[in-house]
Amino acid sequence: MAAVLDFIRRKALSEILALDYLQSMRMFYLDVCCLNRPFDDQHQVRVRIEAEAVLALMGLTAGSDFGLVSSEVVELEADQNPDAEIRSRVWQLLTQTRTTIRLGPTERRRGIELQTLGFGAFDALHLACAEAGQAEVLLTTDDRLRNRARKHEAVLGVRVENPATWYTEVITT
Repeated sequence: MAAVLDFIRRKALSEILALDYLQSMRMFYLDVCCLNRPFDDQHQVRVRIEAEAVLALMGLTAGSDFGLVSSEVVELEADQNPDAEIRSRVWQLLTQTRTTIRLGPTERRRGIELQTLGFGAFDALHLACAEAGQAEVLLTTDDRLRNRARKHEAVLGVRVENPATWYTEVITT
């Protein structure tokens, strides 16, 4: 009996420590346009810079204080890419996900609320899932999404930023 209680205490302690570790991490959420960016045509300087930032951020998730939050919405949208090679590469990036938010009633309700502010269906659900995952930031290369988010930042529970901008902030602080 004592051995069982000792095991339970050790298990509970390890779960508490893991939770503390996750709460101290800088969690970020990449929408699908960000995940696709490394595989876009790299001839434009902006595209190349954003692609390098996305890959550098993904590199930070390996054994550091940074973690990728993803969602069923990302998975669904990524699966819609008609290019099988890019779809496969995006899924490879998603293997580095620290936590995946399932689309439950709370996220659906929040998504509907956000759609009333003018966000598209996928964007609203990405925002809802990033909030649910307690991401510090939702990263996107979509200027319209960033501009709309800036307009409504007072009601959003997550910052919306360009990956190159946020990466620059991260490495200089």
